[in-house]
Amino acid sequence: MDEKTKVVDVILPNFNGEKTLRETISSIINQTFKNFNLYIIDDFSNDKSVQIVKSFSDPRINIIELKKNKGVYFCRNLGIRISNSKYLAFIDSDDYWDKDKLRKQINFMQKFNHQFTYTDYIPFKEINEKKLFKKKINVKGKFNLEEFINNSSIAMSTVIVERSLIKNLKFKKLKICEDYLFKCEILKKQNAYKCEGVVMFYRISKNSLQSNKLRNIYWVWLINRKYNKLNLLKNIISLFSISINSIRKYGFK
Repeated sequence: MDEKTKVVDVILPNFNGEKTLRETISSIINQTFKNFNLYIIDDFSNDKSVQIVKSFSDPRINIIELKKNKGVYFCRNLGIRISNSKYLAFIDSDDYWDKDKLRKQINFMQKFNHQFTYTDYIPFKEINEKKLFKKKINVKGKFNLEEFINNSSIAMSTVIVERSLIKNLKFKKLKICEDYLFKCEILKKQNAYKCEGVVMFYRISKNSLQSNKLRNIYWVWLINRKYNKLNLLKNIISLFSISINSIRKYGFK
């Protein structure tokens, strides 16, 4: 693949991410694939996030400072709107990437003409500045909508999608799980495929969805009912399957 003609834009929403943001940015700018832009949308942070971003001199970094807190859905939509690449990659401000992520995943998409891809990931907790890694989450190799609704294993920070596929899609304004709905909407148009040999490192924090399982399940229920049009039985099966899968991946805590 000719990197000069294959461009990806990375969209990174941030709110008060000073503790983890530097590691996230470093994992992006140190990618072996160099031909990308990074759009950091800062959601009116009141910590040192903006100073941290501006401490990097890399010309590929673009920061957009919001004058009012708008929410992660707004930040991602703004990033999509102002970027102009063929491919869009997403990452949260507390996760980080394998250094070959962009190169391998873009190559994979080009080789097989896939428009929606994801990777495996490794959850971890950070206690007293020491990372405690869990077992790698080996995600299945392909998802259609029905399979995803009963599994929900595609992590947003692993996703790369072709812009043309999401031309008329936006992240909805929801309290949580807006990324779950966004992935469902894409899967109504196109299956998703896993790029092997790449991992993302997923930080489990007190604010992560995996630390708020009951609230997460409640919102998945609402989304499945309103947007995915699941009947009662299918919704119960979906929530049961997702809950069991979550316990297998992360345990009860």
